Amino acid sequence: QVQLVESGGGLVQAGGSLRLSCTASGRIPDIYAVGWFRQAPGKEREFVGALIWFSSTTYYADSLKGRFAISKDNAGNTVYLQMNSLKPEETAVYYCAAHLYKSKEDPLSESHYDYWGQGTQVTVSS
Repeated sequence: QVQLVESGGGLVQAGGSLRLSCTASGRIPDIYAVGWFRQAPGKEREFVGALIWFSSTTYYADSLKGRFAISKDNAGNTVYLQMNSLKPEETAVYYCAAHLYKSKEDPLSESHYDYWGQGTQVTVSS
């Protein structure tokens, strides 16, 4: 099993920045990717971005490229989501998730993720 703990959420003004952390524990060698997702009130959960664990290759939702960045602390087991120029409509619960190695990997697909953190609230005020 893999356990994930997010932190770093909070209240920020529009145009501001926030950095979320996701710390993994457990069967780390089984992790293929860590993804970030978000769910706004009344909306479905959506893909934000993902990082391939062994290479740190990153993927992002098209609408977020240039404003959001995912990185990994190679000295530990923490993945970060740096969010810049935040907008009020990006108020949501942000989740990180672990995609384990399997016969076919797809870091952009929510259904391929096996373990989820508890989520952290991000509120962007106008």
